Amino acid sequence: MQFGVNVPNFGPGTDPGVLREWARTVEGLGFDLLMVSDHVAVTPDVAQRYPEPFYDPFTTLSWLAGTTTGLRLGTTVLILPYRNPLLVARMAGSLDRLSGGRFVLGVGVGWARQEFEALGVPFGSRGRLTDEYLETLRETWQAGDGGGAVPVWIGGHSAAALRRTARFGDAWHPLRLPLDRMRSVLAEHPVPGFAPRIALRLTAAPVDGPERPAGVGSIEQVIDDLRQLRDLGAGTVVFDPYHGDPEETRRPQTAWQDLTTVAAHWKALTP
Repeated sequence: MQFGVNVPNFGPGTDPGVLREWARTVEGLGFDLLMVSDHVAVTPDVAQRYPEPFYDPFTTLSWLAGTTTGLRLGTTVLILPYRNPLLVARMAGSLDRLSGGRFVLGVGVGWARQEFEALGVPFGSRGRLTDEYLETLRETWQAGDGGGAVPVWIGGHSAAALRRTARFGDAWHPLRLPLDRMRSVLAEHPVPGFAPRIALRLTAAPVDGPERPAGVGSIEQVIDDLRQLRDLGAGTVVFDPYHGDPEETRRPQTAWQDLTTVAAHWKALTP
């Protein structure tokens, strides 16, 4: 099982130097994958949790591709209805080729109604558009256009998202779900692959409760979460150390320490 990190590409503490240090840290710890998020128009509903500066994911990952070597790079998740699918096919394929085949395209339908309105994209049609655009991506890459096919991870956990995963995806990419919820979904829905994004917040004492997100709690709890995810068939687990407060982006050292702790404990258990 491989590990990735969702790196904040937004917020008051994020700048090119911090992004470069994130990449050095993730790669230096032996993680396999670095992923970033996506917003185009940082409208008030977006800015509350993900404020400016918000660095474009394709530009950011293209830049980081030149500062890393074997680290895979991806989006968690690109809001697919925001962009023409032929443009996405071209950008994703180009980034994959320029990085030596290291790109993973995680996609989702989006949630920010004001952002959809600012972009002139009908919010109520986002699911249908996502399906249509995924089909266009596959057809474009199969035809040899756009730079070649890349792995596609499908975000979301609705029935529609799971149907979308089975039809178009290389992996199901749920975001911050409790373990029991992921287990029940996997028992009912066959998926081509499983690559969850989980929270990462280490606490001194165990965290109790059935709704505890995977990745939150004592180091013993988090390591047990990882064991269970491995048993559920996870090929990659992506850690998300951001918890909604933009001021966290000024203090990345806390996340780096948590990642270091998890990497050391997991390595000790799986030599």
